[in-house]
Amino acid sequence: MRNKRIVKIGDKLIGGEEKILVQSMTKCKSEDYLSLIRELKKLEKIGCEICRIAVKTDKAIENLKKIKEEKIVKIPLVADIHFDYRLAIKAMKAKVDKIRINPFNIKKEKEIKEIIKVAKDFKIPIRIGLNAGGIRERDVAIEETILKKLEETVRLFESEKFYDIVLSAKVSDPQKLIIIYEEIDKKYPYPIHLGLTETGLPFEGGIRSAVSMGILLHKGIGDTIRVSLTGDSTLEVLAGYEILSSLGLRDDLPMIISCPTCGRCEVNLEKIVKEIKREIYKLNIKKKVKIAVMGCEVNGPGEASHADYGIAFGKNSGIIFVKGKIVKKEKLENIIKEFLTFILKEEKNGKD
Repeated sequence: MRNKRIVKIGDKLIGGEEKILVQSMTKCKSEDYLSLIRELKKLEKIGCEICRIAVKTDKAIENLKKIKEEKIVKIPLVADIHFDYRLAIKAMKAKVDKIRINPFNIKKEKEIKEIIKVAKDFKIPIRIGLNAGGIRERDVAIEETILKKLEETVRLFESEKFYDIVLSAKVSDPQKLIIIYEEIDKKYPYPIHLGLTETGLPFEGGIRSAVSMGILLHKGIGDTIRVSLTGDSTLEVLAGYEILSSLGLRDDLPMIISCPTCGRCEVNLEKIVKEIKREIYKLNIKKKVKIAVMGCEVNGPGEASHADYGIAFGKNSGIIFVKGKIVKKEKLENIIKEFLTFILKEEKNGKD
């Protein structure tokens, strides 16, 4: 269950009863400075709260150092390190907010101890991030292998009296992920980063992530999450918020619901919902409001009236609801603009 040790990452706290944070990872080459800052700014704007960056070269570290020194973004940055422990040391000296190491490819005790020493000196937390991709043998029990390696590594950190650690152990099988994280949660007092790895394209990956992480989160397991998708990194952030919002674990994202449509629907509802969603995100509403976009007269008026804001469409017009009351009937060509105007007005009044 939650209530793990609190760890500070930049200006963010994770663990304890702190809110569960949404992470992502940049997809561009970390050596390309302009692409890196563009992607980081885009992620920060969409709501990413911690961002991990692949660090394979000294040039990537140089770029991270510049971004930190010039305060290009406010979100904490995590250096993702594999194979070369010296890159971890250089990244910490560049003042990143956290590092992630994978004990399947940084294996030597001496090297890990050197990383820990520098982390202590610079007060930088470390994620012990295991991934099933680091297991080369085909015929081994993935769960047992990961849990054994994690235990060895945690004990090494504890023997060095270093406790600012975050734990993760990612696999691509949702059922195995649940088993592994339940064991980690029982055994260790450290914050847990949740993520299903190699999930696939956004549709399949979003479903697999929501199923596996949703079960764990519902059980109180997880302090940060990343929805790993083959695609735009901003989709990972939006998917993360949707998962947390659906479970009532975050309340800072609008919830847009819409009917599945049937033969009764007289409008192109999919197109309308996409347009409304795009415009709602531009309004930058940072709370959970329910917005219903309904295509016909069967469930439409009821669902729209139960939401904070709703539209129920007829053939050439629609009815706008605010807080359960009908506020206007409008022609189809004007209704989206009118609907957004009502939302903006109500939300502005709510802040005043």
